[in-house]
Amino acid sequence: MQTNTYEIAEGIYRLSTCVPDAAPGGFTFNQFLVNADEPMLFHTGARRMFPLVSRAIGRIIGLERLRWIMFGHLESDECGAMNEFLAAAPHAQVAHGAIGCMVSLDDLCDRPPRKLADGEVIDLGGKRVRHIDTPHVPHNWEARVLFEETTQTLLCGDLFTHTGDGPPLVETDIVSPALEAEARFHATSLSPLTGQTIRRLAALEPRMLALMHGSSTRARCAESLLRLADAYDSMIGQD
Repeated sequence: MQTNTYEIAEGIYRLSTCVPDAAPGGFTFNQFLVNADEPMLFHTGARRMFPLVSRAIGRIIGLERLRWIMFGHLESDECGAMNEFLAAAPHAQVAHGAIGCMVSLDDLCDRPPRKLADGEVIDLGGKRVRHIDTPHVPHNWEARVLFEETTQTLLCGDLFTHTGDGPPLVETDIVSPALEAEARFHATSLSPLTGQTIRRLAALEPRMLALMHGSSTRARCAESLLRLADAYDSMIGQD
């Protein structure tokens, strides 16, 4: 395996590792490095991927410069290597929502995490990331996404997950592949609030959707979020 890098928006790099046998056609595990005065990593990858991901970061910035470590929710592919990154970057700090810190991260992090309120913004210096709580969307109580305000990039976490080793950016439909993956994995927590939560993200009018599993896109971003919300509502018989 190797980790490939691609700048999907100004100063935002997709670090992608495809695991061939994780799903038919392969399955990508993507991290996103936001290069700013205080660089931020969204997703760490699993602990065993740390050598691959850290080398990829080192091709862009000095690893020791990393300042913020963030992720959507607590799973090994999202934050398994967070303590390895804390050890490699002496000034780095995990930042997450209050629920995630209370339930898990206050105990799991080797250094105390920063607790973020819903809507709180961290100014990275040249980039600004807004923390948005999305409990149980797509899954886990502590789920959240980030919105990078200067490029209007929505760091989607597991939203729109789809299989295959596609290109870094596509202009094609990402909703249909996501629903095919949902039919295979049943990974989304479906409730009356799922669609509402996703529609609030569409109201941000993002210009880029950065996906953890699959290809990112800058095409029809808000429309894709609305279509995904409608599809999830239909699954639970909610109009």
